[in-house]
Amino acid sequence: MKRLGCKPLIALLGALLLAGCGGNDEDELRQWMSDLRATTKPRVTPLTEPKQFHPQDYTGDGNMEPFNPQKLTQALRRESSETVANASLIAPEMARRKEPLEAHPLDTVKMVGSLNKTGVPTALVSVDKLLYQVRMGNYLGQNYGKIIGISETNIRLREIVQDSTGDWVERMTTLDLQEGNEVRK
Repeated sequence: MKRLGCKPLIALLGALLLAGCGGNDEDELRQWMSDLRATTKPRVTPLTEPKQFHPQDYTGDGNMEPFNPQKLTQALRRESSETVANASLIAPEMARRKEPLEAHPLDTVKMVGSLNKTGVPTALVSVDKLLYQVRMGNYLGQNYGKIIGISETNIRLREIVQDSTGDWVERMTTLDLQEGNEVRK
């Protein structure tokens, strides 16, 4: 029991010692801050004068006027013809039913072999350790990749992708034979 009574006494003595040290440091800190405020002068860099704007009249100098109605109609006509061309390229792809191998990105599809079934070239592809047979006209990958050619060493695809301006364009891609990869069940 004597040990239990000793701990609160030590804690009380420690608190009293700490309380006796606190008041003097605060006065010194306040004095230091007021001295620093009195001796420090802020430096502000002056702003430069803004440049004067001098409007100038437009002189055509034989060039086509930028707001010419003829120029505007030509640009609108060109844009509408590009939109129709883009729509005709992607519309058939949007209307057809998707094939199972279109759910996988093309970089996960591997060509592992080819064969000739009754005169029809057929390629063997591996996706997620499963083996699939594909023929001309089948689709692969997520970019509407239609198979347009099959050889012993590769599959040629016509993909429809969006370019940097958002227009739909055709792109030719090749999926090469992956040698040395075994497909296991």
